[in-house]
Amino acid sequence: MLLPKTLALAALVSQVLAQPAPFPLSSLKLLPSRWMSNQDRTLSYLLDVDVDRLLYNFRANHGLDTQDVTVNGGWDAPDFPFRTHVQGHFLTAWSHCWAVLSNEECKSRAEYFVQELAKCQANNEEAGFGTGYLSGFPESEFAKVEDRTLDNGNVPYYSIHKTMAGLLDVYRQLQDETALEVLVRMGDWVDARSAALSEAQMQEMLQTEYGGINDIFAQMYLETGTAKWLDVAQRFDHHRIFNPLAEGRDELAGLHANTQAQKLIGVWHEYEATNDTYYLDVARNAWSLVVHAHSYAVGGNSQAEHFRDPDAISTYLDEDTCETCNTYNMLKLTRALFTHDPDGTTTYFDFYERALLNHLLGVQHPQSEHGHITYFTPLNPGGRRGVGPAWGGGTYSTDYDSFWCCQGTSLETNTKFMDSIYWQDEDVLYVNLFISSEVQWDKVTVRQETNFPVEDTTTLTVDGDGDFEVRLRIPSWTAGDASLTVNGEVSDVVLDAGRYASVQRTWSSGDKVELTLPMDLHTIPANDDPNVAALAYGPTVLSGKYGDRSLDALPVLDVNSVEKVSEGLVFEGKADGETVELGGFYDAHDVNYNVYWRLSE
Repeated sequence: MLLPKTLALAALVSQVLAQPAPFPLSSLKLLPSRWMSNQDRTLSYLLDVDVDRLLYNFRANHGLDTQDVTVNGGWDAPDFPFRTHVQGHFLTAWSHCWAVLSNEECKSRAEYFVQELAKCQANNEEAGFGTGYLSGFPESEFAKVEDRTLDNGNVPYYSIHKTMAGLLDVYRQLQDETALEVLVRMGDWVDARSAALSEAQMQEMLQTEYGGINDIFAQMYLETGTAKWLDVAQRFDHHRIFNPLAEGRDELAGLHANTQAQKLIGVWHEYEATNDTYYLDVARNAWSLVVHAHSYAVGGNSQAEHFRDPDAISTYLDEDTCETCNTYNMLKLTRALFTHDPDGTTTYFDFYERALLNHLLGVQHPQSEHGHITYFTPLNPGGRRGVGPAWGGGTYSTDYDSFWCCQGTSLETNTKFMDSIYWQDEDVLYVNLFISSEVQWDKVTVRQETNFPVEDTTTLTVDGDGDFEVRLRIPSWTAGDASLTVNGEVSDVVLDAGRYASVQRTWSSGDKVELTLPMDLHTIPANDDPNVAALAYGPTVLSGKYGDRSLDALPVLDVNSVEKVSEGLVFEGKADGETVELGGFYDAHDVNYNVYWRLSE
C-alpha cells in the first residue's frame, strides 16, 4: 500500500541574521537540460519583441511622438486600465540575460528602454504631470484610488511598482546610472503623493492592489541608505493583512492571493532593513499558512485568483487554480526566509523544488518558439493547460495580444532558474536544487550534471583547489537510503532525509561527488479529504493522460496497480477499471490530464 509523504548596503542589515546568500547571477549558468530549453525559448522572445511597441503607451501618455508604432493588445492595449505594468518584467528579464549570458542585445534593449523612459519622465511638465511621474495612464488615476472613486479596475500602484522593480534590476545588473536616476525620481513622486495622505486614508487606499511598493522602497533603502525610502516602505504596510499574520491567524480566505503575495516579499526586506521581528513573524507565518493550508500538490495556490478556506483543496479542483504569479512570488518569499532559517532541515527548498518543478517549469509550452505560457494551471478532472480566464481566450499567451501579469513574471522565472541552485556562506557551498548548471565560487568552479528528476543521481565536479564544505539537500521525499560517493569511494557522511549532508575536505581539480536519491511512488492527499490525492514519484507529480477525453468526476485510481513501465517517468495504472498512462505533470501539454484522484483504498 502506498503511504502519504509530507510533503547593498551590508552595514544596514542586522548582523544577527544568518548568512547563507545567493550567488550573483553572473556567477551562474545553466547547462543543456529542460530548464535551459525553457530559458532559450524565452530569450528568443526577448530578442524578437518590438521594443518600440512596448514603449508606445509611455510615449503616448507623456506627450511624445509614438512614431506610428503598432499598438499592443491584451493587457497593454491603449485602453487597458493598467497598461505598462508588464514592461518592468521585460527590463528585469533583459537584465537577467545580460548577467547570465552576457547577451549584448539584451543589454542594449534594456539601456535603450531606460533612456526612452527618461525622455518620457522629462516631458512631464508639458504633459501636465507631476515631477517624476512615469506610467502609461494619466496621473489622475492615483487621485481616484486615493479618494476611492476608481471604477475601471485599474491598480495604478501595482503597475508603477513593476516599472520601478525593472529599473532597479537594470541598475543592479548593468550598472546603468540612468535607471537609478529615473527610479529615484519615481520614488520622490510616490513619497510626495503618499505623504500627503493621513494614516486612515493610506490604509483605505491599500485595499486596492498595490503590488510590492513596500518591497521596492525597502530595497531602495537597503541599496542606497537613504532613510526616507524606508519611511515610504512602512507607509505602505497594510495592517489589516499584516497584523493577523503576525499573530499566526489565518484570515486569508476570500482575499485576492497575488495581491498579498507581493506585499509579503516587501515584509521580508523591511525586516532586513529594521530587524523588527514583527516583519519576520508576518513573513514566516504567511509562508507556513500558504504552503501548508492553501497550496495544491503541485505547489501552486488559489482558485479564481483567491484564497479559499484553509485546507479546502479537494473542493476547489477547477480550471482556474494555481495562478502563475502567486507561485513566482511564493518562491521569492521562500528564498528570503532561507537566508534566515537555515536550520539544517530541507523544508524551504523541498517546497521550492516542488513548486518550481511541478508548476512553473510546466507553465511554458515546450513547443512554443517564444516560450508562451498559461495564466492558470487547471487541476479539474480532465484538465488541460491553455484553458483559462476569459481575457486569455482559453489559450496560451501570445507575442502581442496578451501581456498578462503571469506572462510578465514568467519572463523573469525562465531567465533565472539558476538563481537558487547554489548558496554560499563563508566556506560553505549549499546545493539546494538538482539542475545541470555551473557556479563560479571564488577560484573554484563547481559543475553539476544530472538528468534529475528523470533519473535519481547528480554528479558534482570541482575545478580548482580549496578547503570548503559542501552541503547537499537530502529531500524529505527520499525513499530508502541515499548514497554519496567521493571520487568513486562510498562516503560515511550522514544522509538523513529532510536534512543537509555535509562533505568537508580539501578539494582538488577533478574531484567528483555523486549523490543518489532513491525515489518511490507516494500519494499527496488533499488536506480536506484523505481519499483524494495526487500521485508523485520522488519530487515529480504525475498526471494521467486522457487525450481529448473530458472527465465528469475524479477517476478512481487503484494505487497498487501503478508501476513504472519504461525508462524515465513513464507509468501505467488502473483508473476506473481501465489502463491509464501517467507521466510527469510538467510535460502535460496538448492533452487532457488528471492530477488528483479518488483512491480505491
